[in-house]
Amino acid sequence: MRSQFLTVTILASFLARPVWAQNAPTPSSACQAPLELEAQSDRESPETVITDKTISEEGLTVPSLWWAKEQFDPFGGRLINNWIAYPNKRHIDIIVNRQLWSLLNYMERYRFVNEFGTVARDYQYNLRIFDRQNKCLVTYSCNFATNPNQCEINFEPSGRTGLQVDNLTQSW
Repeated sequence: MRSQFLTVTILASFLARPVWAQNAPTPSSACQAPLELEAQSDRESPETVITDKTISEEGLTVPSLWWAKEQFDPFGGRLINNWIAYPNKRHIDIIVNRQLWSLLNYMERYRFVNEFGTVARDYQYNLRIFDRQNKCLVTYSCNFATNPNQCEINFEPSGRTGLQVDNLTQSW
């Protein structure tokens, strides 16, 4: 009985907003544009880039990830180092602490990406997650021309996963 409750609870947490894997932009192309860490500087205008330090005098800054960061970061705000939104390009880059990211199992990573991807999708943005070394870890790409929006999550779009082992050649 307890295992059935646990299974239902886990499944229910993923059913809030389904992620479709059809007709989304190519995940590999989503990470071809590099992470622009220089965009975090105060030189950039709010029309060009929005960061976690951007404050709007008129109201809520759009897109807003502050609440999502407080709610969905499993390490109490320490997993996310920063986020950068590009209104003209319609994508958000989240920079994570790679050490903490590596502590998450696949399901925890999926949940994190799906929760932040849902927030990004609600603002009509795609999402990319990077580490500080500019390595693209995950993309959450949507085709906003469809109704409902069709989205795809792609882990390690560079083609390498944390589970791969390099071929070792031994010379005796």
